[in-house]
Amino acid sequence: MAQKININLQHVTRVEGHGNIVVNATNGKLERCEWQVPEAPRFFESMVRGRHFSEIARITSRICGICSVGHQLASIKATEKALGITVSEQTEKLRRLLKHGENFDSHILHVYFLVAPDLLGVPSVMPLAESHPEVVKRALAMKGLGSRWSSIICGRSTHPVRIVPGGFSSLVTEAELIELKKSILNIVPDVEATVKTLQAVVDKVPHFERKTEYVGLVDTVEYGLYDGQIGCLMPDGQKTLIDVEDYRSVTNEWVSPLSTAKYTRHHMDSYMVGALARINLNFQQLHPEAQRMAQELGFSVPCYNPYLNTIAQFIEAVHSAFTGLELIDSLLAAGMRDEELPVITPRAGRGVGAVDVPRGILFHDYEYDDAGLCTSANCIIPTNQNHANIQGDMDKLVPEMMRANKSQPEMELHLEMLVRAYDPCISCSTHYLDVTFVK
Repeated sequence: MAQKININLQHVTRVEGHGNIVVNATNGKLERCEWQVPEAPRFFESMVRGRHFSEIARITSRICGICSVGHQLASIKATEKALGITVSEQTEKLRRLLKHGENFDSHILHVYFLVAPDLLGVPSVMPLAESHPEVVKRALAMKGLGSRWSSIICGRSTHPVRIVPGGFSSLVTEAELIELKKSILNIVPDVEATVKTLQAVVDKVPHFERKTEYVGLVDTVEYGLYDGQIGCLMPDGQKTLIDVEDYRSVTNEWVSPLSTAKYTRHHMDSYMVGALARINLNFQQLHPEAQRMAQELGFSVPCYNPYLNTIAQFIEAVHSAFTGLELIDSLLAAGMRDEELPVITPRAGRGVGAVDVPRGILFHDYEYDDAGLCTSANCIIPTNQNHANIQGDMDKLVPEMMRANKSQPEMELHLEMLVRAYDPCISCSTHYLDVTFVK
């Protein structure tokens, strides 16, 4: 049993935003074990009040520079529901294709640039350029595809400009879709090579399990990313489906003294969102190639090891690559058609939009008045739904490591790896601050 522990990791590295890990133990007794979020809130819900419906998605996509496509899609879906706007089959397929591009891009970034250094025993991706140049070249090629994917469909990879309520302001051409298809096909050998790289290092992933509730979209059309109901999977295998409009009955936000971000809970004290949650909920809907590579990596569901969220992300990236090819073929077979945007008549109403972005399920909820001006907004970001689950994992992991007599450096590494496994976007999650003015 480890007797004396004093861990104070201020600002965990290789994550987006600022989070701290604090653990203290004296004479083998654990006194403090905390995942702290000190980020400042950002008030996006206040920024959109009084703004016209046509402006909302462009503003809220700025919540995140990595998941800006997902924020824009969730935002526009919420606005379209509130204003009674429907979209064409072509628009829906293009949006699904775009969503797969974002997931591929973000997952490759996390697996190769943020997690791989831990598995290869280096402090960052920079030393890998010398020790593993072929891995870095492959990573850059795959990341490049992810960036081009979104740019081709919606004008640019970050904060897209073509997605608008009712459709697209400018359509991708068939020649551009053929170019994108060739780029995805060219990357398939790199996907296969990544499987072998992960097989070589998967034994470096810590062995740890904690059963929790998993929450993510469940879609009848395809693997839950773009649309569907909220799926909630319990450790005993019980699965419930809840309409997106009732999202608050799942999120149940609450305020922790350890965090400037709200926490969430549903059936248990915490739940997990993200790739591992989605794959536990929707494994049978993965593309056959993704299922094959999951088998080659020894990955199966249900999986209760949060560290394996990284492996789940890679499996999802494979799914997005091959599903993207099928969507492109479907669009080309039907032929791209110029579609005029619908004439939108503002009306009072409320709409909720949800998509599953790389880090988990995302909700945007707006109310509009008769002039189409936003009167209230609520955005619940994936990472703030994971904070309580990270704390729950630490509460189980630290005593286990103490009983195993791990050294303090070993414990620090395992805790940092745990946080990184969630791929947290911490600054995006801090959307709330309870302010009391002294008069």
